[in-house]
Amino acid sequence: MKFEARVWKFPANINTDLILPSGSIYLSQAEQVQLIFKANRPGWVDLVKPGDIIVAGKNFGLGSSRPASRSLKNLGVSCVLAESINGLFFRNCVNYAFPAMECAGVADSFAEGDICEVDFADGNVRNRTSGKSLQAKVLPEKLLDLLKAGGIYPLLEMKGIIEPQT
Repeated sequence: MKFEARVWKFPANINTDLILPSGSIYLSQAEQVQLIFKANRPGWVDLVKPGDIIVAGKNFGLGSSRPASRSLKNLGVSCVLAESINGLFFRNCVNYAFPAMECAGVADSFAEGDICEVDFADGNVRNRTSGKSLQAKVLPEKLLDLLKAGGIYPLLEMKGIIEPQT
């Protein structure tokens, strides 16, 4: 899994309330997408282009288990690279097939608008704008397989463990 796109920068401690506000869980997925980062970056959803990448500081996605990662994926964000990622948010990323990876030094190595090239197979992260390269924590093969399968439900369906969702 490789991505190359424009970077959107976020600071440390971005919680799921900022990504997907409370109460939005009762809305359709299309309506949820329109609320992403509304509290701290109003209008951001109108600026994001399919494939764009989020680069963040420590503890990205802390908070509740609401499907904030699914909404970022539905918006068209290709992946998240952060200094560290909250465990519950990370697990939701994997379940919804939204690539997320921890990479020490990533927050200081990118400015908003830089072009990022990332390879989830080998963990190579490169700032195409500055030429700087970093090494991220490579995801275990089983998690990469889950991402490639499209998430937990498609993988379980493919293995015949659950009936196909309609």
